[in-house]
Amino acid sequence: MSAPVLDVSGLVKTFDLGFLGGLPVVGPWFSRMQIKGIGQRVEAVRGVSLTVEPGEIFGFLGPNGAGKTTTLKMLMGLIRPTSGKATVLGRPLGDRQARARLGFLPEHPYFYDYLKPLEFLDFYGRLFSLSARERRSRAEELVDRVGLGYAINRPLRKFSKGMIQRMGIAQALINDPDLVVLDEPMSGLDPMGRKDVRDIIFELKARGKTVFFSSHILQDVEAICDRISIMVSGKVRAVGTLDTLLNDSVEHVEITVTDLADDALQGTALDRAPTRISTDRKTFDVPPEAVDGMTRALLDAGGQLVSVTRVRRSLEALFVDTARQVENAHSETAEAST
Repeated sequence: MSAPVLDVSGLVKTFDLGFLGGLPVVGPWFSRMQIKGIGQRVEAVRGVSLTVEPGEIFGFLGPNGAGKTTTLKMLMGLIRPTSGKATVLGRPLGDRQARARLGFLPEHPYFYDYLKPLEFLDFYGRLFSLSARERRSRAEELVDRVGLGYAINRPLRKFSKGMIQRMGIAQALINDPDLVVLDEPMSGLDPMGRKDVRDIIFELKARGKTVFFSSHILQDVEAICDRISIMVSGKVRAVGTLDTLLNDSVEHVEITVTDLADDALQGTALDRAPTRISTDRKTFDVPPEAVDGMTRALLDAGGQLVSVTRVRRSLEALFVDTARQVENAHSETAEAST
């Protein structure tokens, strides 16, 4: 399909906390009750707009409380949006045909823990009306693919958190979905488990599938995503490819030289620049705008140029800076209104 797999426009979700929303936790009930939240409303998602293209690995990032899980629940048809619109696989939210082509892993899944892996996957296969042969074949394949073949006769109640997470990924794939939506899929996994999940995501992409997932493990996001968005306080604050978002902001430039005498730079600006020494090499961290002048100064001082490397901002730095900018803006607005 050429149309976006996900097309979200102005999605809003507001929760009414109701009578109990403002009650304090402390008691006693009659003497210390303070009703502050009657009619209080919380806007968890405030106009999210984004698109996800076919065959894309899309990372949905944001700090705790940003509204990511609420957004995913709306896209999966589990809760209704207050306003806005979205299509999933070209169909409106909650459409049964679209659901049949979806695979979803929630952030905190709960499974019937008396079931064994094949029984568990057979149950989910029945929800998609798969034949008995299909259910058996796919279940066996997926149990092996997520690395749980050794526990095939063990009930889920005896699984660790990481093993449950692997089973959750298996159930999200039982119907061979076109769109796989994963809420924190690396949660609870050790490094080997995280690598297995990354490999599965790459395999899905190679088969033309689309993967849309949220994660706090930025190293994994940076390694596998085609595009990302960063959501803070209910809104998408940044979206694009990693190259675009990170290369647009070069933190500094590393200039590495050899054959430079220890006292060659005394009295120059480079004498105060951050420097790292490795055997006969010296690396200087300089601002991007000073690269030409600093390089010429090093060559004039007798250095032999080895490399000039632009160091882009890390995804972690972009994530933190974006979140802090929003927090600071909210603080300034709050102060201005008091």
